[in-house]
Amino acid sequence: MADSEKHVAKDDRIESISSYEESPEHQEASLHRGLKARQISMIALGGAVGTGLIIGSGTALQRGGPLGLFLGYAFVGFVCYLVMVSLGEMAAYLPHKKGFAGYATRFVDPALGFALGWNYLFKYLIVTPNNINAAGVVIQYWTRAVHIAIWMVCLINLLGVRVFGELEFWFSSIKILALIGLLLMGIIIDLGGNPRHDRLGFRYWRDPNGPMGKYLVDQVKNTSLSIFLGFWATLTNALFAYMGTELIGVTVGEAQNPRKNIPIAIRRTFWRILVFYVGGVFVIGLIVPSTDKSLFVATKSKTGAAASPFVVATTLVGIRVLNHIINAAILIFVMSAANSDLYIGSRTLYGLAVEGKAPAIFKRVNRMGVPWPSLILCAMFCCLVFLNVQSSSAKVFGWFVNLVSTFGALTWISILYSHIRFMKSLKANGMSRDKLPYKAPFQPWGAWFALISTAIITFFKGFDAFIPWNTANFITNYIGIPIFFFLWLGYKLFYRTKVIRYDEVDLVTGLKAIDDEEKEFLEQEATKGPQSRLRRFWDSL
Repeated sequence: MADSEKHVAKDDRIESISSYEESPEHQEASLHRGLKARQISMIALGGAVGTGLIIGSGTALQRGGPLGLFLGYAFVGFVCYLVMVSLGEMAAYLPHKKGFAGYATRFVDPALGFALGWNYLFKYLIVTPNNINAAGVVIQYWTRAVHIAIWMVCLINLLGVRVFGELEFWFSSIKILALIGLLLMGIIIDLGGNPRHDRLGFRYWRDPNGPMGKYLVDQVKNTSLSIFLGFWATLTNALFAYMGTELIGVTVGEAQNPRKNIPIAIRRTFWRILVFYVGGVFVIGLIVPSTDKSLFVATKSKTGAAASPFVVATTLVGIRVLNHIINAAILIFVMSAANSDLYIGSRTLYGLAVEGKAPAIFKRVNRMGVPWPSLILCAMFCCLVFLNVQSSSAKVFGWFVNLVSTFGALTWISILYSHIRFMKSLKANGMSRDKLPYKAPFQPWGAWFALISTAIITFFKGFDAFIPWNTANFITNYIGIPIFFFLWLGYKLFYRTKVIRYDEVDLVTGLKAIDDEEKEFLEQEATKGPQSRLRRFWDSL
């Protein structure tokens, strides 16, 4: 029998097996495909752009200097791009409702899928209250009546995916406008459009400390080493800042026409984030000196506006009326991020339950397609925000950042390894990547480069916990790694799973259901008739 005939026979055997996810009963009580391309793109942007840029970049500038900050964010941005295209290739081919933990289960080993799913859930159980806490801190700039944000994001998520997607679209649209305004403000200040008419140019790249920062110079007693440590610190800050872009892999289960819209959303999201992040930190390096003491105490501030390097810049040139405006923009940033985080956390737990890796109650959904038990559990963890009402709130925030960046990095590594296995499985089964709905560029070396880079940054990201020794920072930087391997090894030993051979990887099951959904969607779109130019433009945003 020819290879092609064997492949067809194998496809027929697999397609004859009716999986749970493809059954009509499951389709009745499942997530709804209600997210458009513009909404998916905005959800990813809303979940990724937040305190990592607006607040955290000030600390990175103080440690790495303007050039170190720019290079660090640019390098991690490229790694982020490679992660996104790797995820996009798998998600466009198989846009199932199990999240990217389902890809690890299917292409690598069920034990890795279990560990990745719970690891990603832990990330969002922590990052959601962390962002809500940031919102509370921002609100405290005007009033002490905080914590209303918890109920706001919970109610938005209960309204269903269509309402959530539209509200998040507008949240993130305001965020984009605010970011554009901040970038233009920074450029105008740099070019002399400020009350002092002082043209800064690249002054802070030369004075007072040069283009590179010096981190822990008093401890290491070596200028060259302190410059390197400063640059490395920007990588760890950038890693945290870019975390969240991968959440498109969770939205695929609720995306309309996913094989077309997911690749579009991934390309748009990356370029938007690259422009805002790399462009943003470049502007910050122009208008704020890395030695400014306000940057050092920024993350310890009790007021949101005072924590932003953009406000530091306005203060340095004598502009004081923008504090309230910037503070309001920061509030929108963190609320949008918290909204997306709660959404992704609930969908991740739902995906685990569908795979049988979490209690069955969490795969229940209501008539609007909302996995309400999963949402309620994730919302309960928002109470962790009350940890930060104590005097040590800045330390707690720092610990959360350490934990989130570790969980997020392990997620990137697992996505990349799953994609490497996916590519090798295609080859072993006689399938060409050229026929995929979306073919990731720079492969396979791109996935390997991103995997190794992320692993190295993750392993050394807690270096400053040793200079001098800090037990709390060490634990929060590295506890995520043994937790991940405990989950992986425990599942593997209990269920005696094995790494799936390349030629035995299931590349077919579930495709028919997705093809049928896509066909039905396109038929419904065709019945609507020709659309106006305004409508086509709106849906293409």
